[in-house]
Amino acid sequence: MTINEIAEMAGVSRATVSRYLNDGYVSKQKAERIRKVIAETGYTPSVSAKLLRSNHTNLIGVIIPKISSDSISRMVNGISNVLMAEGYQMLLACTNNNEADEVRYLKTFSQNNVDGIILFGTVLTQQHYETLKEISCPVIVLTQKVKGYSCIYSDDFHAGCALGRIIGKTAKNVGMLLVTDKDIAVGINRRDGLIQGLRECNVSVDSKNMRITNFTMESGYAMAKDLFKESPDLDTIICATDTIAAGAIQYLHEIGKSIPKDVQVSGFGDSTLASALTPTLSTIHFYYEEAGKEGAELLLEQIRSEGNPVLKEIQLAYDTVIRESTR
Repeated sequence: MTINEIAEMAGVSRATVSRYLNDGYVSKQKAERIRKVIAETGYTPSVSAKLLRSNHTNLIGVIIPKISSDSISRMVNGISNVLMAEGYQMLLACTNNNEADEVRYLKTFSQNNVDGIILFGTVLTQQHYETLKEISCPVIVLTQKVKGYSCIYSDDFHAGCALGRIIGKTAKNVGMLLVTDKDIAVGINRRDGLIQGLRECNVSVDSKNMRITNFTMESGYAMAKDLFKESPDLDTIICATDTIAAGAIQYLHEIGKSIPKDVQVSGFGDSTLASALTPTLSTIHFYYEEAGKEGAELLLEQIRSEGNPVLKEIQLAYDTVIRESTR
């Protein structure tokens, strides 16, 4: 089905159909005839033709590090709700935490004329920055603060401080299950915030009681096991994410440790898993869906600015959520 055929069936000119498809003025009578033909035939304008006419595709590229994450799914849901309401379509690319794939998708989306890109930032390499400089369409970064780009991120450092102050009131011997410090938000800021909050309660963490995990429950289990072999008298484990904490709790159950009497456990994220665990998990609530919405709205604002975007940094709030896993 072509635009010429639509015009013939509706009894109007090709130019009239073109104006209708591009939101130009068409009389109500002709617009109704065109609308009816399109509905009956299921005609969809070609993306390439639309691009030639308007220089917009209404396509947004979204690059995520993994699909099986509660926090990421909540952010993607927020993005999707905003984009759908504004007539945009989302192209989702999952990199499985592969940094090279993130760069590749940035290039792919840019070369295929998306109107904008939302990048979930984790570990940003020099290649990321070099590629971002070459991209002409607006780019929004979620979850990391990146100089020179509009970004939406959580206050990970002060969230860590807040959790550290609460846990530190009843902690004596603390272990931490962390993630790589290449990830500034989750790796460095949460860790440094926790250490600061604990220090305010006169609690310190020996470096031998810190382990690096890879964001999975299996890694949380394995590193908790390794941690207790080294330091069996730990009475507190603080984890960089709820998923890691779930693995630690599984291990503690297996070795007969009572939570929180023998060992208290906490995480970050307030995932659906946190309230389903036994015992329920003390954690930090981040406003992930709101972050997705804010990111999508900021991207659309920049797209509509027609080459004159105003860069913005938005830091979102957090809440402490204390449940059964801490004393």
